[in-house]
Amino acid sequence: MEQKIKLLKIALVLIGITFIAGVPLLMNFFWVSGWSWTPSQHEYEQMIMGIYATLGLFLILAAKDPMQHASLIWFTVWSSVVHGGIMLVQALVDETENAHLMGDVPALFIVALVLAYLMPKKA
Repeated sequence: MEQKIKLLKIALVLIGITFIAGVPLLMNFFWVSGWSWTPSQHEYEQMIMGIYATLGLFLILAAKDPMQHASLIWFTVWSSVVHGGIMLVQALVDETENAHLMGDVPALFIVALVLAYLMPKKA
């Protein structure tokens, strides 16, 4: 269990950094079609980046003592599943958004799977 906690701490920091810096970079510069929806809605994108940057900061802070922040980590797991699931359906329904099936949709499911696997089930 100690090894899983160490890996969880690393995952929390890496996911936190990705939420803070990676999401804006992917949405705006490196892989726009897989991370930004059309038509581009800058207000929506700024809101999403702000929410994920805030969550990322709190995940980094939670890495110091993950068990004290279990509810935040489980929120991240389940909100990633819900967000990814909604986007999955939207990307399947709207063929112009199919690039998301290889971009942010699987990324959210990976975040959820990694954190759920590493999070101890009992305190």
